[in-house]
Amino acid sequence: MTPSPSVQSPAPAPTARAVRHFGRFQLLRLLGKSARTLVWLADDPRVGQEVLLAMPRSRPPDADAADRWRHTARKASRIDHPSLAHVIEVGVHDQWPYIAYDRGLATVLSETLGSNGQPAHEMAPWAAQVLEGLAFAHEAGLAHHDLQTCMVLMPTHGPARLLGLGVALEPAADAGPAAQAQRRATERDVLAFGLVMHHALAGHPALDQPDVSQAIDRLPPAGRDIVRLGWTTAHPVPDAMRAIVNRATDRQERRRYRNARTVLRALEGWLQAEGEQGGGPMALLLDRMRSVGLLPASPGGAERAARMVLMERERNAELAEVVLQDVALSFEMMRLVNSAQVRGVMASGSAPILTIRRAIDMLGLDGVRRAALSLRAWPGPLNSAQGVDLQQHIDRAKRAGRIAQWLRPAGYDGEVVYLLALMQNLGRLVVRYHFSDEAMQIERLMKPAPPTEEGEAEEPGMTEEGASFAVLGIDIASIGQAIGRHWGLDEGVLRMILRVPPEAPVHASATDDELLRLSASCANEVVDVADLPAGLQPAALNRVAQRYGRALHIGLRDVQMAAQGISPDAAASLRRSGAAGQA
Repeated sequence: MTPSPSVQSPAPAPTARAVRHFGRFQLLRLLGKSARTLVWLADDPRVGQEVLLAMPRSRPPDADAADRWRHTARKASRIDHPSLAHVIEVGVHDQWPYIAYDRGLATVLSETLGSNGQPAHEMAPWAAQVLEGLAFAHEAGLAHHDLQTCMVLMPTHGPARLLGLGVALEPAADAGPAAQAQRRATERDVLAFGLVMHHALAGHPALDQPDVSQAIDRLPPAGRDIVRLGWTTAHPVPDAMRAIVNRATDRQERRRYRNARTVLRALEGWLQAEGEQGGGPMALLLDRMRSVGLLPASPGGAERAARMVLMERERNAELAEVVLQDVALSFEMMRLVNSAQVRGVMASGSAPILTIRRAIDMLGLDGVRRAALSLRAWPGPLNSAQGVDLQQHIDRAKRAGRIAQWLRPAGYDGEVVYLLALMQNLGRLVVRYHFSDEAMQIERLMKPAPPTEEGEAEEPGMTEEGASFAVLGIDIASIGQAIGRHWGLDEGVLRMILRVPPEAPVHASATDDELLRLSASCANEVVDVADLPAGLQPAALNRVAQRYGRALHIGLRDVQMAAQGISPDAAASLRRSGAAGQA
């Protein structure tokens, strides 16, 4: 007989959830797991509060392995850093080792990440904090071995913290020296953290694999998968942050970050650039500039200063030539003469000063002498090899200045366009001087990567902008712009010292400022062509001529002769004699 619908059957009694214990700990919730570790939220009756329990997925296979685990775990528990989770206890229950951590008022990252991910400005601060702790541990001789999203502790107040050091059973000993095994383990940790940052921004784990270690095993050199941040994330990812995270997980091992400190420096650079109105890049330089100056005096600076002492006030043109031989002194003159103090004595609304001759008029011979004597002697704090590298880039900038004089439209001051071409290299030169190691990293990232397998094409290198984002967290052009603002240059001049981006079209312009900017930018591109293999240079010069030809009224022969250093007078003579075609 069918029961009446109005008769309600009694609801079944709720099934009591089984209480699980691990020794004295009551296991409340599994927070995360991988192939190698587990992280539990547990209640500790001894202290009357919730703690985090991290343990390997399996018992140590033998007594030696158990002893090695205890030794590593105790070493990890003694490392004290604000960005490393506080260890309450290292113990073993039923031959199963564990580490108990103070939870406080915090949750693990894996529980806070939603499908939309996090905006970059929210992710970067905690990522930098965790990297501080990871770098500290690596420098103390400990690798993590299984860095997962559940290993990042996100407190209500205070820095984010990393837990799990010493928890995973160490892999079988690598063949070779212990130092190499440690280096490989720390590099794997950095790659793992790159995947954690990727997950945080994208809102889902890379390769849809929640276990970071298993995702790593699918990346080169062990696998063939590629991890890149997509363009359809819920929150837009700034180009600089995209470059940082993509470098951390790059398919080319040689392009990845080698240690946690290098990732940290890039993130801190990005945070400073984003967080300081209009002058973020300068925060990276101000302390160093106060102690070692913007650039050191070029070799022979003392002799030039001595010559200036003997010069007469009326010989400004000759003195300007002496100043222009020294890029650091030329920049110092531009800084001094465009400062608020000097500009204040000029008429209101007066134009910036962009020639050394006019700077000498304003500062006087004594001002020039003081500027020369204020420079740090060559090569400043650099070693000899770094000094050679900086000198090569200074010579490149000076060559660009000479080519810009050649290519400038008729009627424009050659000294102005020379200085603009120099100042378009301001960011490059400052990075070479103040961040020489980072400059070498940027250079390596810009080089093409050899094919990983026979028959594959060579992989292009990164752009200068992308490489500088990945290393410094800011682009080199922004450093030059920030220094220009620091000098007091107005927005018109700041645009003139900004090179035309490689991908931007070049349009003919009727303004004097834009024509000068284009002349300097074209000259710098001509100099860059010299870095290419000889077989690629003719086609590259042709592209430069086509790119700027209509705006500057120049052709391929003009660009070729400028690149060869043929003087404009000699070029005119060649044209008249009909020999330009053989040049």
